[in-house]
Amino acid sequence: MKEKKPRLIPREQLRQFIKENNLTSVADIQNTLKDLFAETLQEMLEAEMDHHLGYEKHDVKNKETSNSRNGHSQKTVTSEFGDVEIGVPRDRQGEFEPAIVKKHQKKMPAIEDQIIALYAKGVSTRDIQDQLQQLYGIEVSPTLISNVTAKIMPLIKEWQNRPLQSVYAMVYLDAIHFKVKQDGAIVNKAAYMVVGIDLEGHKDVLGIWIGENESSKFWLLVLNELRNRGVQDILIISVDNLKGFSEAITACYPKTEIQKCIIHQIRNSVKYVSYKDLKKITAALKPIYTAASEKAALQELDQFEADWGGKYPLIIRSWRNNWDELATFFKYSPEIRKLIYTTNIIESYHRQLRKVTKGKAIFPTDEALLKMLYLATMDVLRKWTGRIQNWAQILLQLTVHFPDRVEIR
Repeated sequence: MKEKKPRLIPREQLRQFIKENNLTSVADIQNTLKDLFAETLQEMLEAEMDHHLGYEKHDVKNKETSNSRNGHSQKTVTSEFGDVEIGVPRDRQGEFEPAIVKKHQKKMPAIEDQIIALYAKGVSTRDIQDQLQQLYGIEVSPTLISNVTAKIMPLIKEWQNRPLQSVYAMVYLDAIHFKVKQDGAIVNKAAYMVVGIDLEGHKDVLGIWIGENESSKFWLLVLNELRNRGVQDILIISVDNLKGFSEAITACYPKTEIQKCIIHQIRNSVKYVSYKDLKKITAALKPIYTAASEKAALQELDQFEADWGGKYPLIIRSWRNNWDELATFFKYSPEIRKLIYTTNIIESYHRQLRKVTKGKAIFPTDEALLKMLYLATMDVLRKWTGRIQNWAQILLQLTVHFPDRVEIR
């Protein structure tokens, strides 16, 4: 049985408090608590000053004399209960540094935490205003919300530049697209994402970059930044079929094996297919990528060409041209195949981000987009606590495939 939490105020005192303050509504309670908060905070500040000056309870005369010299400075502090006016004790000798409310502090951190938490969930600025007004009776402006969320930019910069592991077993590269205001126009921007699995089997988001429409040139910049942050080697990279992707990867990590996403390849293939043939084509492609070996897969591709090559030659050409990087996964065990044959790991992460960003049709700036993606990513990372399933077996396989590049500690 759950232990009952003790009352902060005895029932009779609480009833007397309600009666004395004539509390008959939620608004009455909130206004009274606002005054009580201000008075309590004021008393704490006075007690802090008394402690600083070394007063005892009986030393009233000296206290009054010194306080008349030191005085107070008025300050407005934003709290859960609204803006409150307090008098901050001043020590004219300049030795007193308040610990409860700092000299230049204008807001109580709980409200800022509320704003950032709501922003991280994709709540719009207007809805944040409404929620704080309804819950606490606080009026906050869009500028205040922007200023509060802007405080996380140094955290983003630190996170984006943090050192990374020297070796990653698998890395997934993909971008999602958003509309952002720029120079008075609305343009499409790509958010470039990198997810890595280290040699301990843990997933991590290695970085987020905001750029123009997705291009291999920008991906080259991203890969170079990973190198500069300490990533010396990547065993396998899983990507979509963006033109120039392979060249960008090879330029930075020439020993890395590239696996093009099978699901993306199928999507590209059915672009050429009439609706009446769609189910037949997808069914005919399945034996290719589910084959037990590359040799068996090539036989299935030959059969597909015999059946459908005359009607859909572009499908055959696409599979043949990309075969070397589509077939990479065939050399590995089922556990590794499952991890690399698609970009599902990063696409699952993207789905979590879209849950947060779906309420934002247009972002006012690149910075606003980056702030929301970062905060949503922090929520995702809190859930990525365990290792990849069957990682011990996967790691043993990797030591066989890459004996000079993987060390078991």
